[in-house]
Amino acid sequence: MTPDRRWTAKDLGDLTGRKFIVTGANSGLGEVTARALGGAGADVLLACRDTAKGDAVARSIGPRAHVRRLDLADLESVRSFASTVDSVDVLINNAGVMAVPFRRTADGFEMQFGTNHLGHFALTGLLASKVTDRVVTLSSGLHQIGRIHLDDPNYERRSYRRWPAYGQSKLANLMFALEFDRRLAAVGSELKSVAAHPGYARTNLQGRTESFQDTVMAIGGKMLAQSAEMGALPELYAATSPEVTSGLYIGPDGRSELSDYPTIVGPSSRARDRAVASALWSKSEELTGVRFAPVGG
Repeated sequence: MTPDRRWTAKDLGDLTGRKFIVTGANSGLGEVTARALGGAGADVLLACRDTAKGDAVARSIGPRAHVRRLDLADLESVRSFASTVDSVDVLINNAGVMAVPFRRTADGFEMQFGTNHLGHFALTGLLASKVTDRVVTLSSGLHQIGRIHLDDPNYERRSYRRWPAYGQSKLANLMFALEFDRRLAAVGSELKSVAAHPGYARTNLQGRTESFQDTVMAIGGKMLAQSAEMGALPELYAATSPEVTSGLYIGPDGRSELSDYPTIVGPSSRARDRAVASALWSKSEELTGVRFAPVGG
């Protein structure tokens, strides 16, 4: 159901007793999300690669916020983190990298595909039986420029291009969320899989290209982007609203979904390709070694 009015963090209600994991919560959208959840009374686990920054955020939130190290670019770290979690109501797959120079993860994956998609795929698979309510996975409006190259997802034979690589990773995020929903429905699970995207928001995700594009994005961000607080609203709504059902994609309701308040938006035709989504799932299991255990109702 689409919100019948402009939904904001003030509409979170009382989240006392609810437990959330937010990946990448040491800065940007993740930090805003963690602060909003903690401010509403939730217990928040900040899953961060940079635990020093995470600790600073957690201290500002209060005693219900805790930090644990998670490096999504290292499957050993993902497994270690998952082993420490007993139960959680909501997992928010928020962390990501954007348009970085060509690098590989600890396991040899292209950094954007490995961090944004494979790391979260593995994390969700390892935690799925411990999540009681829903999984929210962040995509991007730039998923529309992506294509899933199942024969070479990690740029072992193709020439690396940072923006198409980012688009592939964000398309993979969205396809994963939708495919997870279909698989949950097939076994009658009450667990929800929801996708969200922030529109164009000012965060430190921009400015990591290590090229002239950093300057261009900094200027564009100041002139055109909405605040991180506004950009976090779709994931907050997706993670907390009782009106959200599994399989939805939540984004801003403004022009071209670049800004404004959360609403239901539509995935691209590529994101709705079930055959590719199923093949991507199988490829992701193969690459990560993580297979999802059945999650019943």
